[in-house]
Amino acid sequence: MLKALVTDVDGTITDRRRRINTAAIEAIRTLVDSGITVVLASGNTVCFMDGLCKMIGTDGTIIGENGGVYRRTFSGTLNISGDQKVCLAAFEELRDYFAEKGIELELFGAQYRFADVAFARNIDADEARAIIRDRHLPVRVLDTGFAIHLQVLGVNKGTALRELAGELGIHPDEMMAIGDSENDIEMLRAAGVGVAVRNAPALTQSAADWVSQGMYGEGFVEAVKKYYPDLFSR
Repeated sequence: MLKALVTDVDGTITDRRRRINTAAIEAIRTLVDSGITVVLASGNTVCFMDGLCKMIGTDGTIIGENGGVYRRTFSGTLNISGDQKVCLAAFEELRDYFAEKGIELELFGAQYRFADVAFARNIDADEARAIIRDRHLPVRVLDTGFAIHLQVLGVNKGTALRELAGELGIHPDEMMAIGDSENDIEMLRAAGVGVAVRNAPALTQSAADWVSQGMYGEGFVEAVKKYYPDLFSR
């Protein structure tokens, strides 16, 4: 049996309105109560993730800020693999560029972040990528569907998954990952089993070993029942 499940949050255990699927919570609690480590992995901040873990009922093992931070349990040390200074410098370049076009970029909660930056989706992410590429800035532009993020190159949910696996004392092949967005691609590829829910874009689906029929939280529950059948046939 797979020893750990790593799951994205927005768009994966929620519905299209970002409401958490209650059946997904029940499935996660079944896994936790059966000794399976459940890791919440998101572009969100650590403080957001902590509250979510408490409410859902996991032990606080997280991947946050698109892999820029990760931690084993609430009492564990927060590991910061990203570099927010580099991301903020790239953001300033983008802000100046779009300001000349009359577009103001709204930064989201930088004071609560340790590794990346996030801002409102009021620009074309591909245009931002072109600016980053033309100016040879060492960051990646991620559009999660909820915000646009800048993360240093070489840091992603997949790299965090591998590092976290080492701390957990298990191999990445013994882990399952579920996601719905472009920032989940490396995570799906790093895990022993990678699953995309049906609402994921084609590129994310192509990185998965299996794609659910259901969308959003319903697809998550479908995947968990498929890969942990003994826990849900009782």
